Amino acid sequence: MADEALNLSEKKAEFREKIKELLPEGNLNLCFTCGTCAAGCPATGLENMDPRKFVRMIALGLDEEVLTTPWIWMCSLCMRCIYACPMKVDIPNMVGLARRTWPREKRPKGIIDSCDMALRNDTCSAMGANEEDFQFVVEDVAEEVREEQKGWEDLQAPVNKKGAEFFLNQNSREPVTEPDEMIPLWKILHLAGADWTYGTKGWAAENYCLFAQDLENWEKIVRVKAKAVDDLGCKVWLNTE
Repeated sequence: MADEALNLSEKKAEFREKIKELLPEGNLNLCFTCGTCAAGCPATGLENMDPRKFVRMIALGLDEEVLTTPWIWMCSLCMRCIYACPMKVDIPNMVGLARRTWPREKRPKGIIDSCDMALRNDTCSAMGANEEDFQFVVEDVAEEVREEQKGWEDLQAPVNKKGAEFFLNQNSREPVTEPDEMIPLWKILHLAGADWTYGTKGWAAENYCLFAQDLENWEKIVRVKAKAVDDLGCKVWLNTE
């Protein structure tokens, strides 16, 4: 028990030092408590918490409460708060720092499992879809559209097209559970005359390791995706997430 208390104390001290680095001039009092951050936050009110309250609790030294509230796992890291903040207080990074104080085994199981699943192969899919399955689904759905939907006989959904201008990422839930949800975007790209492709490697758009604050594996996944883009010689990486 004493070891746990010492560990929490060390984490609190480290957390506070890193928090100071995130704020302009290291001054927690630069927050105006204006509430602009909370007004546009999707997580406001959950667990009786919001971004403004979160920052004030840090400023008041309530580190234990800040580091143990489940609210930090409800933040989507959407960045609305920092864009709205007149003082540019980096709340999303504060949330990330708080998440990193949690032992990995105590972090939300769904997020951790999705992170780990994406590391199993080079598709980076949090659903575990492999390269062959993804290519089969894309080609099968595209063929079905060409055969059954009038006016879309020329619709293409290229896979591993070398030198395409755009490399498109895809939320991996769609090819696994809702493949028809991919079609509208294909149609938009077709009507726009876009030169695009999927890759069998690195095609999954999501990266749950970021939300898990497993930054080493977050970077590993990003590098796999970036290499897939480079290997196909694409100019622009389009991530639908």
